[in-house]
Amino acid sequence: MSKDFIDNFSSKSKEYSFSRPIYPDELFEFLSNMISNKDLAWDCATGNGQAAIGLCKYFKNVIASDASRNQIDNKFERENILYQIFPAEDATASYLSDNSVDLVTVATAVHWFDFKRFYNEVNRVSKKKGEGGRIAVWCYGMHQINPKIDKIIERLDVDGDILGEFWPKEIRYIKEKYRTIPFPFKEINTPNFKMKTNWNMYQLFNYMQTWSAVKKYQIERKTDPLDLVREDIKNLWSAEESDQKLITWDIYLRVGIIR
Repeated sequence: MSKDFIDNFSSKSKEYSFSRPIYPDELFEFLSNMISNKDLAWDCATGNGQAAIGLCKYFKNVIASDASRNQIDNKFERENILYQIFPAEDATASYLSDNSVDLVTVATAVHWFDFKRFYNEVNRVSKKKGEGGRIAVWCYGMHQINPKIDKIIERLDVDGDILGEFWPKEIRYIKEKYRTIPFPFKEINTPNFKMKTNWNMYQLFNYMQTWSAVKKYQIERKTDPLDLVREDIKNLWSAEESDQKLITWDIYLRVGIIR
């Protein structure tokens, strides 16, 4: 494991795997349709494989890597996904040889990377002949439920009064919709995608418990920051906390050509 690896998720890897929204299949269909060769995809910083299980429907093989062993230990198994433990910036010890990868994906993680070193690896492993390889990186914004609940949730955002100082500085890239990350590739226009799910209030709070800022607040303040909004959200939810509401997330996607 790289000495520079920032591990914000291993402490709750199992909770993370079951408390995160699911990327839409339309996203992976779009990514597969933009390239004719579908032999190998590399899903980097795969976590438990949330994106890898979407890719494996369209690519013959998927290598899903993460620097965290705890995340890989809670992976979603599929026959054509090979999980590996190595940092994004150093795939040399893996099965990723030069000019071998058709598509590189990074789902809500590239903001943690050493951009220059990672992009060097992307250029090394991506196919150069013909149409070349592709890279797709994306993240998703704060969830949306309805204007009144969303207003309360804003207190937990990067600029909010509760968790603002507890978010890592890299999260600013997400707030800026990934438009400010270095991206030295010829860019492809992409459609808009959303994640959608129906959750009850318990599921929503389980999801927010996986946030790195919540964990940092709990460690430093010895209290749960979600308690500061729980009652307000409960009052706006419905008669029963077990009632489900539609929750959506905007996906911010950038796709580039590698030659």
